[in-house]
Amino acid sequence: MSVVFLLIGFVLLVIGGEFLVRSSVALSLKLDISRMVIGLTVVSFATSAPELLVSLQAAIDGFSDISLGNVIGSNIANIGLVLGLTAMISPLFVDRDFFRINWPVMMVFSIALYFFLLSNAELTRIEGGALLLGLLLYLVILIGRSRKKDVIIPEEVDVSLRSVSGFKMSIWLLIGIFALWGGSELLVKGAVDLATQLGVSERVISVTVIAIGTSVPELAASLIAAVKKEKAISLGNLIGSNIFNIGSVLGLTAIITPISIQSEKILTNDLFWMLGIAFILLPLLLIPKFSRMGRKEGFVLLIGYSVFIVLTII
Repeated sequence: MSVVFLLIGFVLLVIGGEFLVRSSVALSLKLDISRMVIGLTVVSFATSAPELLVSLQAAIDGFSDISLGNVIGSNIANIGLVLGLTAMISPLFVDRDFFRINWPVMMVFSIALYFFLLSNAELTRIEGGALLLGLLLYLVILIGRSRKKDVIIPEEVDVSLRSVSGFKMSIWLLIGIFALWGGSELLVKGAVDLATQLGVSERVISVTVIAIGTSVPELAASLIAAVKKEKAISLGNLIGSNIFNIGSVLGLTAIITPISIQSEKILTNDLFWMLGIAFILLPLLLIPKFSRMGRKEGFVLLIGYSVFIVLTII
């Protein structure tokens, strides 16, 4: 039954995330918030909702390693799996903002998380608040820079949602909230049961199975885009997702309930992998061909992610 719980949980999280994005964007358009601001804030928070609900539910239930493993594993998967596979299908071109803002900010958040957890083996409410404040500052800078130049509006910001009725919007919001809540409950329960049956820790399940599951929507969207070559695939979107995962998911979760480390492997293994695979992006984009990520670079990332999964399970 644990596998069934996991699968149903994943499906509910995908459904809940989609309805929450649509209802959030529709409401924002009704309130005449600019599409640029919606794309940078509302959509980003809504798409992080599955990870947030899973981490929060796990922390409340006393499974802190699932809270941390979910985010750390997702960040590793976003770069190693999602970016690696996408680059192997279609080359990615990077703008200057990646080098000036996005990559440095991702590294700062990742390093800050490491030192917060290293200091007392716990992410406290104050540290969670610091991560959340850092995220808000990052958004302010992004919005400020975006107003000075042309901005590619994320596909999720569909202007046709402006005409959606208040009743339909409310229904979407309720479906999104209940699907996310039910999905997170089932996912955490299934993960704990599966870990018990296999004789492995919750941490192993969270940084592998749960992390890949919560990255499936981004993986599917990126691969479809790469195959069809219908739109620009932004490396910034994946980097932004990693920043949001640390700043909003762990930040908000820690504010509500402090997150303690239960397995030392999170500090001695998982966080180093997250930092390493994030750092390696810089030489990969600078050394072969400036600001371009092709099949070779994608293959390197994918091999790195495969090694991480194998070593984690072993």
